[in-house]
Amino acid sequence: MSAHIIDGKTLAGQVRAEWKLRADKLIQQGIKPGLAVIIVGDSPASAIYVRNKVKACSEIGIHSEVHSFSGAAHQEEVLECIRTLNESAYIHGILVQLPLPPHFVNNQVITSIAVDKDVDGFHLYNVGALVTGNTLFPPCTPYGVMVMLEKNNIPIEGRHAVVIGRSNIVGKPMALMLLAQGATVTICTSKTHDLAQFTKSADILVVATGRPRMITAEMVKPGATVIDVGINRLPDGTLCGDVDFESVKEVAGYITPVPGGVGPMTITMLLCNTIAAAERVQARG
Repeated sequence: MSAHIIDGKTLAGQVRAEWKLRADKLIQQGIKPGLAVIIVGDSPASAIYVRNKVKACSEIGIHSEVHSFSGAAHQEEVLECIRTLNESAYIHGILVQLPLPPHFVNNQVITSIAVDKDVDGFHLYNVGALVTGNTLFPPCTPYGVMVMLEKNNIPIEGRHAVVIGRSNIVGKPMALMLLAQGATVTICTSKTHDLAQFTKSADILVVATGRPRMITAEMVKPGATVIDVGINRLPDGTLCGDVDFESVKEVAGYITPVPGGVGPMTITMLLCNTIAAAERVQARG
């Protein structure tokens, strides 16, 4: 029996509809959620990501603005822009599109964003607060994965969750968020010896390594939930994940496709974090 395929695009639409009601309520109270996106350089991929975020904002009722800088811009120019946005009453969320040019110091830029406007969840405060479960804004991709599990009624408490990947954006926060929900968590990497001994015991397997189709059917526990965060472009131009979808779907109980799985949820959770930031402003009066 093939696995249930978790349709991220459909789920993202449902979540956005729920949060649009919250945005509409804020607008009725005189607060329009606002997101500022900063992009440095002319990376075509980054430009596409930013356009997608702006489009998503318009569809859900969020004001958005893009602040573009050339790849030769000085870091101080970007920091000055962030300082201005930190003080703006019309902006509730600030996002710096990564990667930044090599002459930028990422941590200096990210930590210059006000904590209560860090809707990407990358500020050191929000990352560190994941340990205690008190983060203001969870990082968007792992947040999206948690919502996927919740909306599909996939139990977490008491289950063995294996996270493959240790990035600050996905792997580490993903492990902490699963741990907070009562899972027994194992963290592996692409260099883990005998990786299969861990993956075969996973009730929930989250893969984020950037290695095409590295997880195959014989590495997966029958009935497991397999969340594929990776997205890789093959030599023929097609996209695939870190999981060999065609073989693993015959073993797993639930599985996300690539594309159309976790990706749509990442932008969705950015919108949710922005609306939540505006709700905090409204609550403070």
